Amino acid sequence: MHPYRTHTCGELRDENAGDTVRLSGWIHRKRDHGNLLFVDLRDQYGITQCVIDTSSPIFAAVEDARLESVITVTGPVVSRSEDTINAILPTGSVEVGMAEVHVENAADQLPLQVNSDEDTGEEIRLRYRYLDLRREKVARNILLRNDVIASIRRRMIDAHFKEFQTPILTASSPEGARDYLVPSRLHPGKFYALPQAPQQFKQLLMVAGFDKYFQIAPCFRDEDARADRSPGEFYQLDFEMAYATQDDVFDAIEPVIAGVFEEFAGFNRDEPWTVTPTPFPRIPFAESMLKYGNDKPDLRNPIEIADVADVFAGSDFKIFAGLVAKGGTVRAIPAPGGGSQPRSWFDKLNDWAREEGAPGLGYIILENGEGKGPIAKFVAGERLEKLKELAGLKDGDAVFFSAGDPGEAADLAGKARTKIGEDLDLIPTGRYDFCWIVDYPMYEKDKDTGAIEFSHNPFSMPQGEMAALDAEDPLDILAYQYDIICNGVELSSGAIRNHRPDIMLKAFEIAGYDRETVEREFAGMFNAFRYGAPPHGGSAPGIDRIVMLIADEPNIREVIAFPMNQRAEDLMMGAPAEVDDTRLRELHLKKVLPKGEKAEK
Repeated sequence: MHPYRTHTCGELRDENAGDTVRLSGWIHRKRDHGNLLFVDLRDQYGITQCVIDTSSPIFAAVEDARLESVITVTGPVVSRSEDTINAILPTGSVEVGMAEVHVENAADQLPLQVNSDEDTGEEIRLRYRYLDLRREKVARNILLRNDVIASIRRRMIDAHFKEFQTPILTASSPEGARDYLVPSRLHPGKFYALPQAPQQFKQLLMVAGFDKYFQIAPCFRDEDARADRSPGEFYQLDFEMAYATQDDVFDAIEPVIAGVFEEFAGFNRDEPWTVTPTPFPRIPFAESMLKYGNDKPDLRNPIEIADVADVFAGSDFKIFAGLVAKGGTVRAIPAPGGGSQPRSWFDKLNDWAREEGAPGLGYIILENGEGKGPIAKFVAGERLEKLKELAGLKDGDAVFFSAGDPGEAADLAGKARTKIGEDLDLIPTGRYDFCWIVDYPMYEKDKDTGAIEFSHNPFSMPQGEMAALDAEDPLDILAYQYDIICNGVELSSGAIRNHRPDIMLKAFEIAGYDRETVEREFAGMFNAFRYGAPPHGGSAPGIDRIVMLIADEPNIREVIAFPMNQRAEDLMMGAPAEVDDTRLRELHLKKVLPKGEKAEK
């Protein structure tokens, strides 16, 4: 007999009755029924009930073992009586008599309860993450992650993509987020960088002649944490295709993403969620900013924002009229059925808007064909009819307004759209609503300096290629850039890449980079383009976010085995940590701490 187990704790059934088996696992629960002690033994695969009589010579060892101690049990499988069957457990029709017990490892007093999903707080959960991972809900999410990655890998291989691994130690890049730097011992004063993404390497694979590449790639960015972004590191399905148009990229990845969501749509649910059928809707960036207030629209929310600057142009409502006259705009955010809400709801929304940095949210209530509310007297007659037409309003609705320059107005309107949708319970569950955001601007203007800079991905092909760069206003140039969005979460950014060195130099020149800088900072890619680079494009859907959405978790931490906390600290391993002076001297480094701070001991 195997020294630890003949079966897992989720394997035994009625047909095993009479067999002598051996199980190993953790003590999940114990129940004392007088002359009998029941032990639920748990491993990754399930739970088996084990039982021992108080008269047994090994009873004391079982009784003394704390929850989460690891034990090995040997004994006969016994069918349970009809009235003691546990229909919830797959093993619930049998139990194991404990003829032999060996305590493999006795557990100390637990800092958190493993047999409960009660949230004990982030610090305890992350400090003792190995215990947190034993809990059913968390373990289920991590196993889901494995299954999702396996499914993605299988689908990509079936689509004839080849898996490659790209370097982890690479060169720092001047664009994007902050790099994590790694000092070089052999090259004093020089640093490697951990890759923010395999962007340049995957393009170089296309230049090298490989046709379809992918990898489940680790990426490293020194960014602040958010609910949908883990600090420090994350994983993405990175892929690239040679001789590909934007349509080719969409056609390649949509079956993979839709297929994975359809495969796991029933995860931990009574009814599977529905998935947007392919092809996914394509929404130009400018349209998304107008109708949804951002480039990550949650299409489950039926509210659509409208530009109503013309309604207020020249009106007696001087605040809005003045903004419009100066080139600003007014956005209307309908609230379907909102007219029936109490006054307190409107007041709370105004307070919310002030917390967001806005002066408030003006509003009108539609009732009996007329408008009511603080600014209704300024929007009457033809102006009201025009407002109703533009915003799709009817009696019983309310409408809120966001005004300012187009960017500010869109930002507040987008947040208000989500807030109103949630307040009015307009956002249904049970759906994965996908779309592509396309036609991103190639450049944008820095608000503080007025300088022209890249808006998205500097390695993208501008629509119109060199002719557009030569002749058009940079702010009017669109790029072959695209994001895939699901339920308001950005899963992926991608682009058809620029593959020509002359276009690369011109594109970077517009953004303020001279030729010398481009040749120095992007030497590998620039030089490669000089030797025959095919047209190519790709994308990189985030693995963590895919799993988070499938698991319907509000925080990405719940689908990562060993996440950091909000301050980018690993409480379990004690990272980041002090390094002694000997190591620093090897790396030719000296600590220069901010004034007034001392190194932590």
